[in-house]
Amino acid sequence: MVDDSIDFQQLVDPFRGELQAHCYRMLGSLHDAEDAMQETLVRAWQGLGKFDDRGTIRPWLYKIATNRCLTLIERRSRRELPTDLSPGAAPLAETTWLEPYPDDKLGLAALDPEARYAAREGVELAFVAALQHLSAGQRAALVLREVLGFSAREVAGQLETTVASVNSALQRARKVLGDRLPSVTQQANLRSLSENSIRKIADQYTMAWEIGDVDAIVSMLTEDAKYAMPPLPDWYEGHDAVRAFLLEKPLTRKWRFLPARANAQLAFGTYMWDEDKAVYLPAGIDILRLEGTKIAEVVAFLTADFSRFGLPAEISG
Repeated sequence: MVDDSIDFQQLVDPFRGELQAHCYRMLGSLHDAEDAMQETLVRAWQGLGKFDDRGTIRPWLYKIATNRCLTLIERRSRRELPTDLSPGAAPLAETTWLEPYPDDKLGLAALDPEARYAAREGVELAFVAALQHLSAGQRAALVLREVLGFSAREVAGQLETTVASVNSALQRARKVLGDRLPSVTQQANLRSLSENSIRKIADQYTMAWEIGDVDAIVSMLTEDAKYAMPPLPDWYEGHDAVRAFLLEKPLTRKWRFLPARANAQLAFGTYMWDEDKAVYLPAGIDILRLEGTKIAEVVAFLTADFSRFGLPAEISG
């Protein structure tokens, strides 16, 4: 048994970041992930005397966190992106939206390079959005097994089920995710991009928005690029639709963009000019999905809390 003299914080601190990221993958919400994380720590503290310290505490903490997430999933509707809905369709009354996740919450410093890469991949918007379409059990099995690298036997122990059940859940989960995730080729192309290439794309995109050049913006998009703005249900697909939308609304205003770190993707804090206050005010956290050097999707989270992403509350004119 664990010695009562061992400091609880010292035991759990190395795993806080990765545990909260795990809760985010499961729940699709920063706020829900923080709540689940706090409940996990409370339950871990209360049950510390039952922990067998012959092994690492990490699998035990993941078992507690996963069970807490499974309980929350049963009580709440899944989180969506507008692109999960048919174009122009009104969302259901109970629709709740996926939330962005700050990179500094990932706890990457405590991970080895391979685990760090997996952690980044595991919070990309497309992946987290796809997870929401799995049952709770399938979601847990897939994340524990394929993102976190636990063995099938360890996952079975964490979920209190059999190895056969875990493998069956994994098979069903992979089938559901098949059409919802970027192809292996697209993922490989993205991984091959250098930091300089990504920085160049970011600079070009920022300049195009700040000078209001719709042709430059559209030229950076793939032919079937999508543009969404949760919590608004409307979204746009393809050059013509995105161009028409930008000209009708956003590009009638003045903008400033600041680099942001969200969901391990290219992201910006966007600020719109407020004539009355004579400052640029927060408009949304924009997260971009790249396919090669082109932008395949933009999700602008209009109600994101900028302070959670280390961004200022306004920009002077």
